[in-house]
Amino acid sequence: MSDLEQYYRVLELEPGATLEEVNQAYKDLVFVWHPDRIPKDNLRLQQKAQDKLKAINEAREKLRSLKTKHQTTLNSPPPQEEKPSQTTQQSAKPNSDLSGKDYSRANLSNKDLSGRNLSYANLSGANLSDTFMHKVNLRGANLSEANLFRANLLLADLREANLRGANLIGADLSGTDLRGADLTGARIRSGDRLLVKLIGANLAGAIMPDGAIFQ
Repeated sequence: MSDLEQYYRVLELEPGATLEEVNQAYKDLVFVWHPDRIPKDNLRLQQKAQDKLKAINEAREKLRSLKTKHQTTLNSPPPQEEKPSQTTQQSAKPNSDLSGKDYSRANLSNKDLSGRNLSYANLSGANLSDTFMHKVNLRGANLSEANLFRANLLLADLREANLRGANLIGADLSGTDLRGADLTGARIRSGDRLLVKLIGANLAGAIMPDGAIFQ
């Protein structure tokens, strides 16, 4: 079995599934295997869930990258048709340095920003729901009031980031560096239930949603 076939199998899809089907399968499987849905004292199932999510994330990243590249090749408009005023609405280009850029209130939902440098960028009020941001650099970035619903921020750098009032429900912040980040008023719970994945995250010195500094 090829690697490509294996990625489809992990997401329980038939080879050739569309990007929309890949995204939906990812959401369904993350919902099923999220560690918060498994008793914390069941270490065997907790480890199995983490292994499943790792495989699911990898499969989605590989298939999204392949399909996005294919769609870009087929559907991208000629360069002369692009307007400078649309810069903040365009998806980030591979290997581009976007540090300090203004993406305030931009619609970046479902984009693949993995590995990009968005340090000190302005993403206040931006729609980043379901956005894939594996290992993205968001150090010092302004994400106040941003919608990060179900965003994948695995191993992201969010040191000193402004996350005041951000919607983090369903976000995966596993392994994220949140040292010194400001999460005042951020939405991370439904009642008493924590709905953000923070396995292995570094929260030293972070201001938590209730205003307390994490020790």
